[in-house]
Amino acid sequence: MDTSVVSRLAELIAKAPRGRSALDHVSATPETVVRRALLLGARFWLPGSRLLCVGDHDLTSLAVRLIHPEVEVMVVDIDDRILAYIDEQDLGVTTRWADLRLGLPASARGFADLAITDPPYTPDGVGLFVARGLEGLRDRDEGRVLLAYGASERTPMLALKVQHALADLQLLNEAIYPDFNRYDGAEAIGSAADLYVLRPTTKTWPAVASRVDRLATAIYTQGPQSVESSEAAPPDLGDYAPDLLVGDWPRDLLPGVPRVRLSTWLAKPYAAHVSRVAIHAPAGLEAALPRLVLAARDAEVRVFGTASSVRLPPTPDAITKRILSNSHGKVANTWREGLVAELGLTKNQARARIPAWAGATALELPMHRLTELATEVARSREDEDPGAHEV
Repeated sequence: MDTSVVSRLAELIAKAPRGRSALDHVSATPETVVRRALLLGARFWLPGSRLLCVGDHDLTSLAVRLIHPEVEVMVVDIDDRILAYIDEQDLGVTTRWADLRLGLPASARGFADLAITDPPYTPDGVGLFVARGLEGLRDRDEGRVLLAYGASERTPMLALKVQHALADLQLLNEAIYPDFNRYDGAEAIGSAADLYVLRPTTKTWPAVASRVDRLATAIYTQGPQSVESSEAAPPDLGDYAPDLLVGDWPRDLLPGVPRVRLSTWLAKPYAAHVSRVAIHAPAGLEAALPRLVLAARDAEVRVFGTASSVRLPPTPDAITKRILSNSHGKVANTWREGLVAELGLTKNQARARIPAWAGATALELPMHRLTELATEVARSREDEDPGAHEV
């Protein structure tokens, strides 16, 4: 093992944002993260391959890029701080925001040859993260999902339930590396977890579709979205009269008003025009709030079920406003159209002024990209030499 890479990872992990207990964050050791990258190279053919990190508080993505720069790596994570930190390292990792309970970003679906995840150690948490990793595979025959999972010697029934969750996905345990992962903390599981290499079968894909459709949102061991948290009372609309209900609302509430699931709301634009939208976002979904509001496009929105305020990115110009209004469309496409219309550029000239990270929808972008969007749009309008600015 290259000690210089271990030292670099130790420094990166030490400076990374602190873990959040509500997301079951426990940091793997630098040696573990490096071992994961080395195992990928020893077991799989990596030139030209793609890796999807389904959650990456451990910074496995950075280890892989340092050791295997030929691998294209994408991270999907709910924690905007982690995504910003990974982007700051400028190691060529693509970052996407996602609350996996609400779906996998469109740009991550069918992206990868391999997926790796160290999920919340609950049956629903493991089942959800592995299912999303499977959705991210582009080769259903040769793709693999690597899973870190550990359990206490005192909770064999919990481990059995996790095994059942994996069996429900019709997966083959191709290999298990005992105690492969070591952690700074996680004393309840002996500060160690096994590493599973999971191979999909022909029965996996219908099982995945069924599984993600019925997975609960309470997947963590702590916080408002833990498996032991009590269900909150349904919110009161008061005098608000929406023409669309988004989220989980009581069945007898406004029976004539159409409803949309939160996951569907983020996945695609609502087909009909609506003026007033009521969104039920229970505690624990705070990171999704800006995206849920942006998905409404130009409709009036009220959010119920949480005390958190919603902060949206600034829109000081027409192009930025159009990008965020078209939140389900690719940012780069709307941006390019705006530059062509406003400055009279050719499509190629406009495209050269747009950073590579804009090849996603606004709903997939990390918050730091959304916050900086207006500044980057202004810079693209002022560039005399197309492509002179690189992000």
